[in-house]
Amino acid sequence: MADLTESQAHLAVDPRAGASGQAHSFLAPAPSVEARMAAGKSLRGVVPREALGDFKPAAQGRDVVGLLQSQARTRIPELVPVRHARMLTSPFAFYRGSAALMAQDLAPSPTTGLQVQACGDMHVSNFGVFASAERQLVFGINDFDETQPGPWEWDLKRLVASAVLVGRFTGRDRVAQEGAVRATVAAYRRHMRRFARMGNLELWYQVMDSESLLDTLSPSAREKAETVLRKARRRSHLQVLDKLADLVDDQYRIVEQHPLIVRLENTSVAWRGESHAAVARFLDAYIASVAPERRLLLRRYRLMDVALKVVGVGSVGTRCWILFMMGNDGRDPLFLQVKEAQPSVLAAHAGRSPFAHEGQRVVVGQRLIQGSPDIFLGWGSADGVDYYVRQLRDMKGGAEFVGGQGNDENVTEYCGLCGWALALAHAKSGDAARIAGYVGKSEALDDAMVRFAVAYADQTERDHAVMAAAVKAGRLEAAAT
Repeated sequence: MADLTESQAHLAVDPRAGASGQAHSFLAPAPSVEARMAAGKSLRGVVPREALGDFKPAAQGRDVVGLLQSQARTRIPELVPVRHARMLTSPFAFYRGSAALMAQDLAPSPTTGLQVQACGDMHVSNFGVFASAERQLVFGINDFDETQPGPWEWDLKRLVASAVLVGRFTGRDRVAQEGAVRATVAAYRRHMRRFARMGNLELWYQVMDSESLLDTLSPSAREKAETVLRKARRRSHLQVLDKLADLVDDQYRIVEQHPLIVRLENTSVAWRGESHAAVARFLDAYIASVAPERRLLLRRYRLMDVALKVVGVGSVGTRCWILFMMGNDGRDPLFLQVKEAQPSVLAAHAGRSPFAHEGQRVVVGQRLIQGSPDIFLGWGSADGVDYYVRQLRDMKGGAEFVGGQGNDENVTEYCGLCGWALALAHAKSGDAARIAGYVGKSEALDDAMVRFAVAYADQTERDHAVMAAAVKAGRLEAAAT
């Protein structure tokens, strides 16, 4: 499939572009917000909101272990046991690594037919704060590995199920878990109605800046959020330099932490030519994907070191490189993360991505829905593997969930922020008025999502137990912890 321009790809997402796939007409009259909201509301007659709360696992063909084994075949073999070990730590951790399983589960469920640029792996740990190009901290989705056009309902369902699972992980009672779901959905509905009334440019420029975020929080939640923001502001490239690198013969080198950080020359995962020259060739290809002014800035840096780094839970085993670069002097570092982009877990169920290059799919999706994307976002390929590139830890931070901490009401407020951020992403990429018309003002959708979230959290706990039994029986290998 030939690559599409970003504007062409958006035609596959925006319902206002028409189902025919024909080019947008700038002369055709646009339907009003009221008309689109009424059209969204009419969809309740086709797919009642209550129906979105139903979940029944497939009676056959649902193979948790087989799916994990299939995913392992595309990953670095020695890191697969690390992935399995991380997923085993709790049902919530399992959930973070099982987006493909949930996509399979959601595929038969009813949807309204309203498309957005879906995240594809939506859960409460995939949000955080990060720096805009103006060096202001904003809050939003921060993981786009699985993004592609898809139903808005799938993102919301995955998010609310994670709200229940993180509640169980942290020791919150059932009332608190359901309260977190309701906070998520209520925020999604409320902000979607607000976004539906905005002008197109006003909506495009919308971000959840740190001040707006803090103004909505209770005193205790605000105190925790301010701590996260302070930590994020300290997470500069200089901080990464001090943490990940050391001077060796008057040259900075990345410090290895086997098997989680391994320098290029010591890893079995080869780039073409197995040398820094091969990485330099990749950089040339990547730089061609960014804007000309960014190319000028990037070419002022020189490559110092390269290492393979284990990241996350679901991503463990995919290729993720750290490129350590230096500018004017020894205190002018730049760390880039070069992350493998495999086909989205949604592709098998929502249709193929409009992009042939998986890294481009990730980058275009992020640019479309994040609001303040990394200035160095780009893509490239090496050894037949697609990658996308972003800065490593540039003023980034997020919530940390601790097992057994009890009924912390701040979790409910945090879930409300996630619902707000998800609504903003969906409004930017889809038709906010139609979605707002469908979700409505009542708690009908909230009630349905509580039912779904609890049912899917129960299913995840069963799936986690299946995985644990497979490890015990030797069908899956997990690293010692």
